[in-house]
Amino acid sequence: MPTISIVLYNITHHPENKIPMSSKYDYKKLGLMAGLEIHQQLDTKEKLFCGCPTILRDVEDSNFEFFRYLRPTRGEMGEIDRAAAEEAMLTKQFVYRAYDTTCLVENDEEPPRELNPEALDLTLQIAKLMNMDPFDEVFTMRKIVIDGSNTSGFQRTALVSTDGYIETTQGNVGVGVLCLEEDAAQKVGDKVDSVIYSLDRQGIPLVEIGTDPDIVSPAHAREVAETIGMLLRSTGRVKRGLGTIRQDVNISIARGARVEIKGVQALDLIETIVEQEVERQVNLLDIMEKLQSGNASVPGDIVNLTHLFTQTQSKVIKKALKRGVVLALNLPGFAGQVGREIQPGRRLGTEFSDYAKKSGVGGIFHTDELPAYGITGQEVDTVREALGAGGGDCVILVADLEDRAQGALQMVVERARIALEAIPEETRRGLPDGNSAYMRPLPGAARMYPETDVPSVVVTRDMLDSIELPELLPERKARYMKELGLNEELAGIVASKHLELFELIIAEVPDIDPTLVASTLVNTLTKLRRESKLTHDFDINKVEPHHYARLFELVVSGGAAKEVIPDLLIGIAQHPEMDVEDVAKNMGLGQKRIEDIELMVENIIDQRIDFVKERGVGAVGPLMGTVMKELRGSVDGKVLSALLKEKIEARLNLIK
Repeated sequence: MPTISIVLYNITHHPENKIPMSSKYDYKKLGLMAGLEIHQQLDTKEKLFCGCPTILRDVEDSNFEFFRYLRPTRGEMGEIDRAAAEEAMLTKQFVYRAYDTTCLVENDEEPPRELNPEALDLTLQIAKLMNMDPFDEVFTMRKIVIDGSNTSGFQRTALVSTDGYIETTQGNVGVGVLCLEEDAAQKVGDKVDSVIYSLDRQGIPLVEIGTDPDIVSPAHAREVAETIGMLLRSTGRVKRGLGTIRQDVNISIARGARVEIKGVQALDLIETIVEQEVERQVNLLDIMEKLQSGNASVPGDIVNLTHLFTQTQSKVIKKALKRGVVLALNLPGFAGQVGREIQPGRRLGTEFSDYAKKSGVGGIFHTDELPAYGITGQEVDTVREALGAGGGDCVILVADLEDRAQGALQMVVERARIALEAIPEETRRGLPDGNSAYMRPLPGAARMYPETDVPSVVVTRDMLDSIELPELLPERKARYMKELGLNEELAGIVASKHLELFELIIAEVPDIDPTLVASTLVNTLTKLRRESKLTHDFDINKVEPHHYARLFELVVSGGAAKEVIPDLLIGIAQHPEMDVEDVAKNMGLGQKRIEDIELMVENIIDQRIDFVKERGVGAVGPLMGTVMKELRGSVDGKVLSALLKEKIEARLNLIK
């Protein structure tokens, strides 16, 4: 397979394209290993295993719902995946909102159909872009997921290729995995005992791209993500917008552990995520050494101390005691370490709390932070005395229903014992500030088993040879600037975000000004989208590609001036079933005879003759608004301005 050479344009913004190392850590010395998993939705007409459209819906449009309870099943080797087992600790009801655009496949009431050939074709093109040689046959697998994000309790995924690479300023980065899989349902509500999902997103085809752990620094991680994103957008066939691309980051240091941080949506966050995960692992290693040197231990005895809080003034505990209990756990030698910061604003106690929440509690208290939350110093002393806790010990408290509190402290025991020995391998959730929170253990191979309802697809050499590589975004941007005269900003945005629509308009309306088209797509549409969200008077997304082509044909033919393009787009959005010409006629636009236009301009000059005498040719600007209002955008502004100037000069000559 031919190598794809990628020219990097302004990726790092540093002299000589060298990526600087953070001044805080020497990542090479720490043994940083990092890789990315990119999940990108594909812009196909149908979902991966059914014929439903790949459009997102407003949850308020849901016309029916149903609920499920999900339980873990054994994988192909007869084992239950550890991540699935932990998800099952808390029984939750999963409620699914469905629409008139969803079907029985998405409801898991009907077997899936064959793998979407359009999605597979695009995935093979992406494989070529990343220097990969796809497998001869693609098999669909089931991946057990029981957090409710799939109605079936598993996600369907197909491994398409391995062993590729992309070029970066720090050398080649391996692309070890390329999968085609169905997207999960979108969470729209979360309560203690139930989660609400919307089914509009479930089943949208997406590619999962996994790099090898070749990333050497936080800035390099961002560069790799930018490069992969550029390749994906170059196809012109991937979805754009918030939530359509999600990045997971795998990070470890030499004495640490591999951690997968999921759901990093903002590219700007990737550097911070890597930096702060390294900081977390460095601090956890230091805490481990201090706990070991201080002979800390985790006996694991959980004691009911409800009777000590019968007169408490803590609102949190008083509320919990209406139906629950207060349970306590002593951690000898942990004092000062549970309250120690490991990431900005997050402590070891926060890690304990994340684990405890898997049992359904709201959180924990610990004596490194008490007295607080209405719990008095005297109550803390009483608790310590009841447990026989010394000054070097840390006590953990949980107030909730007894089974939840018991489960929560068992999870704290597990996490505290790990803190004495190692950094745990985990799946964590990326947070908006660059920190992360515990989600579940890293999944293993036990969650995978074959999908028996979907036949395999043979990938022939003819299929691969027929796939053409797209023009890469930097090359396309340069071409738009050179051949079409677009400025750098417009060329970059159009090439990246509006490729197919821009190319269609230019091809179908060859006499149109490319800058006018680009400005409409980049600037006018942005303003109209904002306006449509605020006013709800129209939905600009209802304007289809053929509408844009006819609109610009109307401008070229003189049937509408460029100044009324925003108004025309609003009119089309309000009546997408109408022809563009009919929308224009309803707005009072249309071809006007030059004689009629000249007569109207002359009448306006006559009505304002004193003003014209006073200002001379300077009256052109002020009178343009009146003329344009009369013609309602039927004539181009430049044409009218020239005509108005000509008529004013002629009238002034007559007066002289």
